[in-house]
Amino acid sequence: MNITEESVNKVEIICLKGRLDAYNSNLLENKFNELIDSGKLNMVVDLAGVDYISSSGLRVMLSSLKKLNKLGGNLKLSSLQPYVQEVFEIAGFTQLFAIYDKKEEAMASF
Repeated sequence: MNITEESVNKVEIICLKGRLDAYNSNLLENKFNELIDSGKLNMVVDLAGVDYISSSGLRVMLSSLKKLNKLGGNLKLSSLQPYVQEVFEIAGFTQLFAIYDKKEEAMASF
């Protein structure tokens, strides 16, 4: 899992590449916690480079969304690949997350 980030207009954009599974979901959780602890509360996760997500990855996404919402922030998703989109739909997460086709659209929604 490769995690890169950039800040644009007070929105943190987190770009993921690789598999988001039990072996590396803790890396993403640590990144979310680091950003939240530093006061970054509006985030977009670009999933264009993710072709697989497990329940561990879903758990990290959901727990981070809840943390951000409690603090007045939000976590939005963009560029889901077909398999990842299907996993989010099956888990019912498409009703919990704002999902956009492009990261620019997600950024503009803040």
